[in-house]
Amino acid sequence: MKCIYNDGLKVEYKGSILIKDDKDINIFIKEGLIPLGIKGELDVALINFNCLEMRTAAKVVTDTIGKRACIH
Repeated sequence: MKCIYNDGLKVEYKGSILIKDDKDINIFIKEGLIPLGIKGELDVALINFNCLEMRTAAKVVTDTIGKRACIH
């Protein structure tokens, strides 16, 4: 699932998660390394095919991991 928002935020989740914006957010977490609590949020958004929920899940990721991370 790929969501692109008006403020430049881009979230792509298909097992692995990629979150980017035009300023300072750049996160990649490989499938299998996403913490379970975060994965649950992402999976709910994916199942519901809901970009608003995906944005909320992306905020959980940035609040938990930080704005820059590459975990693989």
